[in-house]
Amino acid sequence: MKKLPEITIAFWIMKICATTLGETAGDLMSMTLNIGYGFSSVILLFIFMTVLLGQLISKKYIPPLYWAVILATSTAGTTISDFMDRTLGLGYAKGSAILIILLLAILFLWKKTENSLNVTTINSFRGEIFYWTAILFSNTLGTALGDFIADNTGLGFLGGAILIATLLLIIALAYYFLKVSHIALFWLAFILTRPFGATFGDLLTKPVEKGGLNLGTIGSSLLLFIILSSLIFYSIFKKSKHKINTIETSESDLKF
Repeated sequence: MKKLPEITIAFWIMKICATTLGETAGDLMSMTLNIGYGFSSVILLFIFMTVLLGQLISKKYIPPLYWAVILATSTAGTTISDFMDRTLGLGYAKGSAILIILLLAILFLWKKTENSLNVTTINSFRGEIFYWTAILFSNTLGTALGDFIADNTGLGFLGGAILIATLLLIIALAYYFLKVSHIALFWLAFILTRPFGATFGDLLTKPVEKGGLNLGTIGSSLLLFIILSSLIFYSIFKKSKHKINTIETSESDLKF
């Protein structure tokens, strides 16, 4: 069951674009359109369940569908986290702690049930459910962590983005040069790309006096959507070209 993309540099670039877009789009709904965190969460969770259903019933990897689910988890995670931290008054630290516990519980159950957390070997419906549940909670956690780093530590949006980018670089170096579990490194990177997207999204949208670039939620969301869409269609083109080359090579071998 090959329904997930290969974990390459392109995957991580698209993941960061999707999570950053999720931050700006979530803020667009909850704050710019003034729908509120609670109602926005309900709407976005419904969208997430809808696109997830399409992903679950598909028989192969469909890039636009897969990244639509990733984007839905990121956008819903933004409003869910803000609802917990702001509307419920839990605060960034307590909200992050709760989400860390929930994510660890999901990963523990996944490991006990499927015997592996390796995303490249998921071959069952149950494993896929665990995968997407873990992603939803990791993206929700990432929003809370991003807000905590930017606000509670005094680093600001730019400082927070630089800190998380440094941590991601360390993980990348560990992947290539240290004998560390690649599965553990994958989930660490997956979680950290979300707060990087959150802080980078805030850097794009917030006013200059608050440390942002003041591009606004609408302008930032549109720009990120164009970038992500371009990367998705490029991946489709590249895959189609590879498939054509493979067929032509096979035909040449038969003629020989």
